Amino acid sequence: MDRVHIIMAAYNGEEYIKEQIMSIRESTYEDWVLWIFDDGSRDNTPEIVRSQIEEDPERIHYIVNTSNKGVTLNFLEGVNIAAGYKDVTSEGESTGNQYYMFCDQDDVWMPDKIEKTLKAMKRFEKKYSCKLPLVIFTDAIIADEHLGAIASSFHKSNHLDTTKLGFGNILMENKLIGCTMMFNAALVKKLTVLPVHARYHDWWIGLLGAAFGHIVYLPHPTIYYRQHGRNVVGNQDFTGYVKKRIAALKEQKKSIYSNVSQAQEFYEIYKDSLSDDKKMKVYAMAELMRKNWIARRSLCFRYGFFKTGLIRNAALMLIL
Repeated sequence: MDRVHIIMAAYNGEEYIKEQIMSIRESTYEDWVLWIFDDGSRDNTPEIVRSQIEEDPERIHYIVNTSNKGVTLNFLEGVNIAAGYKDVTSEGESTGNQYYMFCDQDDVWMPDKIEKTLKAMKRFEKKYSCKLPLVIFTDAIIADEHLGAIASSFHKSNHLDTTKLGFGNILMENKLIGCTMMFNAALVKKLTVLPVHARYHDWWIGLLGAAFGHIVYLPHPTIYYRQHGRNVVGNQDFTGYVKKRIAALKEQKKSIYSNVSQAQEFYEIYKDSLSDDKKMKVYAMAELMRKNWIARRSLCFRYGFFKTGLIRNAALMLIL
């Protein structure tokens, strides 16, 4: 049976983490392992997690980091640790294929999230080959701290075009929600170096999928994406997005430079294994802010370095 490794990054999560773990334990798909990597919680998170381990010791692993790694590194390093685990059955036989999912400590998963995503994964691995990196991600219901629905679709609420998942698009704009993702072992094999300049863990995984394989979007929600005052990355309605961008164009230019730094690191790590066209794209992104005014815009049109929608792209052309 295929095994799903769930990577959770935890930090001071006492308020919601039990509810999240319980939602995973109630999944219709049962062959999963939950890896909880605690980045130095100072609240009751350890006690809550250990009480869950007592109830489900075979499937929940708890690792306390020796130093605070930050969200992105905690998730990505967690993938490599889980991938290095000798996965065998109680009888000593190897399990089936290995798959990986990210998990936030404060959301709630729908019971069929794993099952539904894995079915899609198997279907598209059959289409594209299980030897190629593949990322599946879904929509999410945006919920308040009590799980009351705020919006039925994260992507519609944020006006994100999930049909544009090419390498050029992903280099400029991340559309993947990490806590809805599943990716295969072929992709994990590409995670040979842990990046320093990755903007987010899900973005880096998305880049690997777009560069070496495929990304697939399932247009239905699989989680309640809880919003509260302590979210590291949360939902933002489109009106709020526009107002913020108009008021902070300098900050947006810094954001573009961060995208470029991410591309530079991606190029340095993977330049010898990328196809020629992908290598040209990521190199163009890496060099984007070193070009003159006209050349920067020309490269965006040539390689598809665009965001979603007229307003976002008008702002992009303004600040480049």
